[in-house]
Amino acid sequence: MSDDRDTIQNRMLQKIDASYDKSEGSFFYDATKPVSIELEDAYKEQESILNKGFVETATDEYLDLKVAEQGLNRKSATKATTTVTITGSEGAIITEGNLVASDTVNFTVKETKTIDVSGILDVLVECEQSGTIGNVPANTIIYFPVTIAGLTSVTNANTVTNGYAGETDEELKQRYFDKIRTPATSGNKYHYRNWAKEVTGVGDAKIFSLASGPGTVKAVIIDSNKTGVDSQLVTDVFDYIEEVRPIGATVTVESATELPINISVTLTIDTNNYTESDVIINIENNVTAYLKEIAFVETYVSYAKVGSIILDSQGVLDYSNMTLNGGNSNITIADTEVAILGGVSNV
Repeated sequence: MSDDRDTIQNRMLQKIDASYDKSEGSFFYDATKPVSIELEDAYKEQESILNKGFVETATDEYLDLKVAEQGLNRKSATKATTTVTITGSEGAIITEGNLVASDTVNFTVKETKTIDVSGILDVLVECEQSGTIGNVPANTIIYFPVTIAGLTSVTNANTVTNGYAGETDEELKQRYFDKIRTPATSGNKYHYRNWAKEVTGVGDAKIFSLASGPGTVKAVIIDSNKTGVDSQLVTDVFDYIEEVRPIGATVTVESATELPINISVTLTIDTNNYTESDVIINIENNVTAYLKEIAFVETYVSYAKVGSIILDSQGVLDYSNMTLNGGNSNITIADTEVAILGGVSNV
């Protein structure tokens, strides 16, 4: 930590002969004050420049430059895609570039199609915005922002999950340290883990050598939201590994199996400042953050930790009778599982 302006000025004044007046308001005091301010700013800038040269302290584009030395690139945000079902009159046309929407975000139609005699067609759509904003529940893409002649309704049968946020500084740093701190050579398990994590959307991976006998490798993956992945991401990871792996290995890629954690608890709520629904949302957000933190790291969901999280959630004064999946003990997470929040019930 660089010295502040007062420390710098005092050091300068100490080097001036004591026979001169150095008190506040004197010539020497006033002359050294602006110099000390400029030196403080210069020291801070020097410190900032130094920090940009180390992965541990670099951020943003400076971090990108440092990790590039190890052949790593920051994973960009992706736009969620899905198929929607549109109903309308025979002969009505949905055109590439038309919009459909949920309550929160628009999706762009990616193909031009004409409704046949069935009055129904499926079309591919892509979220206008990158990131997780495009991950919407089933049956929520239900609007035409601009009326299109002959089209009467639209909906998405499936939940959208394939919109991924760009890699954060902390995630990129972790991937960097994973690469340099583990001996990833000659297609060993660390190599396969690094390869899997290079694919946009992958949050982590577990590698199982000899999974189905000699010469076989299995990669089990979770997405950047720390949940199970869709079939497209499984395919993307498989295809990428096939491109870079050594000849000879037989590789399979699977999504981790989601393990829902259902919480039942009796809450004492600060009803003067919070509604029950507000408190439930606070608990859900905090527990979800905890489950993301332990994904592919811990082998169990801690009963005590969940209780502590509930008690620390805004609006909670106290709680009792908490169960996790109907019991009052830790929940074991299997090697190929990832724990996700099932729900929170106040009973």
